[in-house]
Amino acid sequence: MKPHLRIYYLLKPYMPLRFRMTLRQMYARQLRRKHAHDWPIDNEAGERPAGWRGWPGGKEFALVLTHDVESADGVNKCRRLAALEIPFGFRSSFNFVPEKYHTPKELRDYLKNAGFEIGVHGLKHDGKLYQSRQIFQERAKRINRYLKDWKAVGFRSPLMHHNLEWIHDLDIEYDASTFDTDPFEPQPTGVGTIFPFWKSGQNGRGYVEMPYSLPQDSTLFLVLRERNIKIWKEKLSWIAARGGMVLFIVHPDYMNFSTPAEPHTYPASFYEEFLRHISENYAGKYWHALPREVAKYFAQIQGSDRQAIQGAVSERNEVKTFAAAPSEPVPIHS
Repeated sequence: MKPHLRIYYLLKPYMPLRFRMTLRQMYARQLRRKHAHDWPIDNEAGERPAGWRGWPGGKEFALVLTHDVESADGVNKCRRLAALEIPFGFRSSFNFVPEKYHTPKELRDYLKNAGFEIGVHGLKHDGKLYQSRQIFQERAKRINRYLKDWKAVGFRSPLMHHNLEWIHDLDIEYDASTFDTDPFEPQPTGVGTIFPFWKSGQNGRGYVEMPYSLPQDSTLFLVLRERNIKIWKEKLSWIAARGGMVLFIVHPDYMNFSTPAEPHTYPASFYEEFLRHISENYAGKYWHALPREVAKYFAQIQGSDRQAIQGAVSERNEVKTFAAAPSEPVPIHS
């Protein structure tokens, strides 16, 4: 990890949230201007990989809903977030941080019984998971225990840090720690595709990598201070037209379900509006699936088809090599 990031994470617990948010907003304005050509849409990411079979049932695109729960406050909002999705017939994955807060078994059981998925979101959410190979290996052992205990098959790194080679240490079927394009992340290198791809390991093992493709709610509404869901709608339309995977992250921590508004939150009605927009305008066109279902489907693509898809993604992103550690000077996440 770069020295400036180590300093940031060392000082982070002592910096007021308002001060951190102000830094993020100032830096984000610069990045938005700089990346107007490839965010929120990177046209190269819409290219279908060679050998692509399409989605089950002949659906035009895939829809995958995920949630990263970053605090105890987020845990307390999970049931309300699930209640927004159920009336529309949607289900999602909830990714919890095992050693940052308590995740009640009753909550996990409730979500699973209601058709939702549970995933593991790092270990401590302290920015140190990828600080060294040794730290990652040590933490991977504990992460694997939580994966087993929670009967989870998916993982996402906090802060979207990633090293796709190191992630082979985890006992997972899929990872979701990357994105097609997102210059606002601490490790801003994207994988340049809106399709899942296979990441091979040793002895024939591997996992499915599932990049998110819609901007995160925290980026849009807290950092960039958008006041509507126009960008979500526009990119949804773009991905649907290219037959890709609409995968995005919503944080219950940052959603406001009450009146008056809580500080550093956005109205939960934004997400509800987006769910209604999908169900009313794209009915019958999308394959709505949990992340584990997408991973299972993709992993079943055998032989030349899967290798062709993997090779096409790797070749297209040869310049966008996955870094071993974050390199952006100012973290955008809190």
